[in-house]
Amino acid sequence: MAKIAIFNAGSSNVKCSIFENNHASNTLSLLAKAQLAQDDSTTTKLLAWLEGNTEASSLAAIGHRVVHGGEKYSKPVQISAEVLQDLEALVPLAPLHQAPCLKVIRSLQARWPQVAQFACFDTAFHATQPWVAQAMPLPRTMTEAGVRRYGFHGLSYEYIASELPRVLHEKAQGKIVIAHLGNGASLCALLSGKSVASTMGFSALDGLMMGTRSGSIDPGVVLYLLQTLKMSASEVSDLLYHQSGLLGVSGIGSDMQVLLNSTDPFAAKAVELFVYRVVCEIGAMAAAMGGLDALVFTAGIGEHAAPIRERVCLGCAWLGAALNKQANISGQEQLHLPNSTVQVLMLPTNEEKMIALHTQACLLGS
Repeated sequence: MAKIAIFNAGSSNVKCSIFENNHASNTLSLLAKAQLAQDDSTTTKLLAWLEGNTEASSLAAIGHRVVHGGEKYSKPVQISAEVLQDLEALVPLAPLHQAPCLKVIRSLQARWPQVAQFACFDTAFHATQPWVAQAMPLPRTMTEAGVRRYGFHGLSYEYIASELPRVLHEKAQGKIVIAHLGNGASLCALLSGKSVASTMGFSALDGLMMGTRSGSIDPGVVLYLLQTLKMSASEVSDLLYHQSGLLGVSGIGSDMQVLLNSTDPFAAKAVELFVYRVVCEIGAMAAAMGGLDALVFTAGIGEHAAPIRERVCLGCAWLGAALNKQANISGQEQLHLPNSTVQVLMLPTNEEKMIALHTQACLLGS
């Protein structure tokens, strides 16, 4: 049976997986996985890992998580020279992710040029959002040039959406907010299983406070940094992408567990601000749908930081969320009390499996 290699190049690491593709039963089995830190030797280690776990002759395809597909790409596509050129032009909109991903793609093309590679886009899931959720209040010439809200973490949201019928049954079609909380963090509002609003917009810098990213700030701050403090555009970019968020506020680091365990008052302030922003934006997502039936936590912080889930649910009590503290501490799937009008869930995400499913579908021509 043929194999599919999957690469998920994130802002701090690269997740690698190999799935076995059974055409007869149309199923996928995970054979191997690894996670490599992003550094100067990542590509070398990645190729060594892949060659140590499979042979080129057994690879049917390679699938990639590509953060930004722009306006042109709203579904998975086989990677060609033209596609690579288009994705290169989008690097400024997702510098922490797009460039490392393209580097991996090119390295694999050079080593195994005969193996087809496919791009699966984080922006694609949000293509169902209504115009009003995508639009920015800018001159029409700019929006027509592609300056609009795209949304990200789509592969994670798509996977969670596929799991909701198993857990929520008919309520999976209701008003649901998924909280993808990790080093990168965002929220997505689902209505009838489709994305109708999200906190990330034109770039992956928007929305919630993150590990090292600021999230939403007054645009006037950027003008002040450029015009008054005379910072260069690259300095401002570095500040907002690499020096802000949990790291910037705490002065300690971007790891939520480290901050939760710290006695430093600025660590506590960073956590408090993170929770505050999440709670406020959950309210905004509920407003976009006219209510809230379920709140789902996922990703690194969402899956592993019980104190954050508890604080967020406390802040969402006005929406009807009532947390079962014991279920939360033990990390159960369903976290709400019987009297909670909002169901609260913790579901592990699996972007790699979602990419593998899309890659398999591309191979089958569906």
